Amino acid sequence: MDDNFSPRVKDVIAFSKEEALRLGHSFIGTEHLMLGILRDGEGKAIDIFNAIEVNLEELRRKVEILNPAALNNTQLLNDKKNLHLTRQAERALKTTFLEAKLFQSELINTVHLLLCILRNENDPTTKLLTKLNVDYDVVKEQFKLMMANDTDKYQDIEATSFPDEKSNEGEDKDNLFTPTSDPKNKKKSKTPVLDNFGRDITVLAEQDKLDPVVGREKEIERVSQILSRRKKNNPLLIGEPGVGKSAIAEGLALRIIQKRVSRVLYNKRVVTLDLASLVAGTKYRGQFEERMKAVMNELEKNENIILFIDEIHTIVGAGGATGSLDASNMFKPALARGEIQCIGATTLDEYRQHIEKDGALERRFQKVLVE
Repeated sequence: MDDNFSPRVKDVIAFSKEEALRLGHSFIGTEHLMLGILRDGEGKAIDIFNAIEVNLEELRRKVEILNPAALNNTQLLNDKKNLHLTRQAERALKTTFLEAKLFQSELINTVHLLLCILRNENDPTTKLLTKLNVDYDVVKEQFKLMMANDTDKYQDIEATSFPDEKSNEGEDKDNLFTPTSDPKNKKKSKTPVLDNFGRDITVLAEQDKLDPVVGREKEIERVSQILSRRKKNNPLLIGEPGVGKSAIAEGLALRIIQKRVSRVLYNKRVVTLDLASLVAGTKYRGQFEERMKAVMNELEKNENIILFIDEIHTIVGAGGATGSLDASNMFKPALARGEIQCIGATTLDEYRQHIEKDGALERRFQKVLVE
């Protein structure tokens, strides 16, 4: 994870250690991370504080008195190894990559760290910032405004602060807010979460990166018929491994681009969801549900998206732990209400083992046999 931190964030972490030692504390908490951001004095987090007219000196004084200095604790002053992260600080640092991913940023910068601190509403540092009218939503909206108003100005000044750093400054750091440096991608996406955890097959079809699908006209026609319905409009492709189930989804995307489908499907996007990346890194309770809910919200707001889930049997139990929901239980209500459209693909054995046993999930799909 350290590799994803921008040089400025690494400086902030180093400063937070020094601030903890200066105050005679044996731990590094979110208050020390905040003092590190303020001590650095530059970066996007400071830009946001200035934009919402926060008095930085007043903030520094109030943060310092959250935990009064332990004057007698002089033994720690020369021993940084004794310092340990508090649970809140550790969680804030570990979840910064999620915030960076939501903003499609290659590097973790100071705003992502600030947002992660503000996520914990019970943290004393967060409560202090809230009293100063700085909360998660305010910072997030201000950051979005900065990105929209002047993308070039806020392209992570940390990248130019360390000329000796051995990194691809010309490639990854030039534009942290779009997936690539292609000017076409500078247009703000309506589905940033899906763009991160999925792959748009219709875009690949437009770019002529898909092979033509031959001999599956009957199955593709059947899938397009099911998708054109008002209800019960979620096809499930069932066939042996390697028979070409994913190719049918690609064939549908090609037909949509070529306008060889019913008018209902014009301008639809077929997006394949990568469930593995959705589950990856979700160590804390609720993280998977939070990602899943973000995906669901985007699907509900954008009715032109058809979700394709290969190996759909894996959603049964995906992300599930004691006392939490799995992916299938989160999908079922939205599928039943017709708020999202989904194409599934699985083998006959897996269908019998997982989906057929779950009657509620089975009812949501219309079977299409692929021989």
